[in-house]
Amino acid sequence: MKIAIIGGGAAGLMAAITAKRLNNKIDIDIFDINKAVGKKILASGNGRCNISNTEISFENYIGENPAFVIDALKQFDFNAFEKFCKTIGLILDIKSSCKVYPLSNEAKSVVNLFENELINLGIKQILETKIVKIKKENEKFILQSLNKEFNNYDKVLISSGLQAAPQLNSTEDGISIATSFKHSFNLTYPSLVGLHTDFEYKSKLQGVKKESTVSLYIDKQKQKEITGDVLFTKYGVSGFAILDISQYAVYPLSLYQDVAISINLFPNLTKNELLGILENLFKTLKHSDVFTALSGIVSRKLALVILEMNNINKELKSKDINAKHIRAIVNSLTNLRFKIEDTQGFKHAEASGGGVRTDEVDSKTYESKFCKNLYFAGEVLDIVGNRGGFNLHFAWASGYLAGKSLAKQ
Repeated sequence: MKIAIIGGGAAGLMAAITAKRLNNKIDIDIFDINKAVGKKILASGNGRCNISNTEISFENYIGENPAFVIDALKQFDFNAFEKFCKTIGLILDIKSSCKVYPLSNEAKSVVNLFENELINLGIKQILETKIVKIKKENEKFILQSLNKEFNNYDKVLISSGLQAAPQLNSTEDGISIATSFKHSFNLTYPSLVGLHTDFEYKSKLQGVKKESTVSLYIDKQKQKEITGDVLFTKYGVSGFAILDISQYAVYPLSLYQDVAISINLFPNLTKNELLGILENLFKTLKHSDVFTALSGIVSRKLALVILEMNNINKELKSKDINAKHIRAIVNSLTNLRFKIEDTQGFKHAEASGGGVRTDEVDSKTYESKFCKNLYFAGEVLDIVGNRGGFNLHFAWASGYLAGKSLAKQ
């Protein structure tokens, strides 16, 4: 039996190794557009590779049907993944945050060990090859690259991902191939990505970073609230809280809905508590200007913008500021609100949302419901995980289930 795997990322690598271990008689070819497999793994976790998470449920995933992941997570949970890693010599470092990294703290070691296992198992890597079309004739699959044809495959796995990080040659060719077999797909969008805002003072706040609570509003209705770091940038906002909230903001934005966020820069204080702190601050520094006083609780950049937003002269003496001014400052610090206009795009996204519709794929085998012996795994499917190792874990788990299916005669 001859098998083709399109895409040598996490899902494809796991599928290949799983299938070959279960059935040593099969021949497996992995096709990848890059000079080596695992390019996106190398880029994950800023090169450290946040490889998994010890606390995983379907609630960590987004898509048309997040429950699609349940079977994969049951069969290939974190314990199963850890056992697999030991068989290829990969030792894991489990953090108190539940995030998991290689003990080497280096993504390169992850890729090297997977490559080593491919070689040990005799799995062929066909690199720098872009598969653009697949046909099925007489129960055999024919793969076409830009300049060559590859014949007589009994089974094919599409694990080529989506468009996130196009600088790593990411494409949506998997969707194109899926549609040629009558599959449909949901609109793709960048996920875990910085957001562009209409905030007129954004360039003045560039570089300011603060733990905040970010609230997301879709068509003026509050949808989500996340607390974490917010980083102000020249284009808008980034930071962990923004990357997390982007997962719920970008799809509505792509549908031209009204998307806005509110940032509470003091999530651990009530408005009254913050009001009291400011009143005491201005009394204590009554002979200083309000800019100097306000700089006691926020960065100087932020203090300047808050005063400018509320038409308060920065040289005004603290003793002369009135109650109305203080309430306005409190409101700005706890409800800094602006519209989202765009994202940083696929180039700066950690993942892609959307993809091949999961109701057209068997959740237990990852086989197409439309074409026998055609399989899908990983990011090409309409499943995207939260930040923290969840996307890679779905790639491993879906690749494992697909690999079990590929091994069967």
